[in-house]
Amino acid sequence: MAESPPVAASFDDPRITAQFCRRVAGPGSSSDCLLLGVVHDHPASIARVETVLEAVNPETVALELPTAALPLYRAYARDGSDDAPPRFGGEMSAAIRAAPDASVLGIDAPNWSFVRRLVTRLVADRVSPATARRVLSGLGGATREALTCRVAATLTHATSMTIACDDSIEYDCEHDDPPERQAAHERSHVASVQALLGSVDREGSALSYRDETRERCMIDRLEELRASEDGVVVAVVGVDHLEVLADALEA
Repeated sequence: MAESPPVAASFDDPRITAQFCRRVAGPGSSSDCLLLGVVHDHPASIARVETVLEAVNPETVALELPTAALPLYRAYARDGSDDAPPRFGGEMSAAIRAAPDASVLGIDAPNWSFVRRLVTRLVADRVSPATARRVLSGLGGATREALTCRVAATLTHATSMTIACDDSIEYDCEHDDPPERQAAHERSHVASVQALLGSVDREGSALSYRDETRERCMIDRLEELRASEDGVVVAVVGVDHLEVLADALEA
């Protein structure tokens, strides 16, 4: 496979670095996949998504969102002024706004592929009833959230109100701060979160089953898109998923 060309070197922006951007060359005639790692609602992540998508002008944008949530985030992308990020939806609605001509897809659970793969793995691993209940409870919660987004989108389209499903995360960092401050704050936040997660044993837990299955489904979907699309496929995903997805696509 051809060596993936660097992404960060193309931008003079401290928020666009190898830590958050990975380009995976497609095998044969397959499209390249550009992975952008994000921290939800962080100003540096929003700016990174906007800058890269406007420069790349991709054919397809794949978002770490369930398909049912897309209509609401499309509505968020249309809300507000052009000189500021969307009020709601963080980096996901910013991605939709920054690539108006792209085909936008949701690649996250819940969906039938995820449910089928998850149940198959639970049965094959003969997990304890307690773990199975926690996994299925989490699945039920994610399904309710996706349906809530669908209802909120319907209400947003039918009324003059913009319905927000959750509160935006606030950081000690603003959208109008210098790029260097945004980048430093984001790196510090990611390091703190990764250190905390690294101290917790998640092996065999309900959370590990959910996240590993989500990642496998996202990988499968991105491979399908690379094989079927002509131009670059850009995926916007949580930074914690970035390395796993990139390594699997490169394999």
